[in-house]
Amino acid sequence: MKKLKNRIGFTLLELLVVIGIIGLLVSVGISSFSTAQKKARDAKRKSDLKAIQSALEQYYSVCGFTYPTPSGGNVPSSIACVSPAVTLMNSVPLDPKSNVSYTMTQTSSSDYTICAPNNPPLEAESTNPYCLTNQQ
Repeated sequence: MKKLKNRIGFTLLELLVVIGIIGLLVSVGISSFSTAQKKARDAKRKSDLKAIQSALEQYYSVCGFTYPTPSGGNVPSSIACVSPAVTLMNSVPLDPKSNVSYTMTQTSSSDYTICAPNNPPLEAESTNPYCLTNQQ
């Protein structure tokens, strides 16, 4: 009877093993969560650039077959035509991580390139720049 009384509970070694296993599981979970966040931000960047490209193409067809000029090397904060008075994108989205505007370069009134601003532009996929160009 006396031996059973002393054996109730866990030993220090058993507790340390359990704490070590929990720590290992937490570290694996955190690393996979970080990867999922990067992939989600990459998907948001691609979606934003596609939406901006669509608004720029609509601008081109509605506003006299020219694209809007970039403001300081960035996509304009809103995409709207003066004549006729049409707003195609009221608020242009910003990069999901850095909250910076997407970059836009224009070599002529009928040619543009929009790119993700980060370096590297896509966090989870590649180190190559992710850019879209005009479709006309």
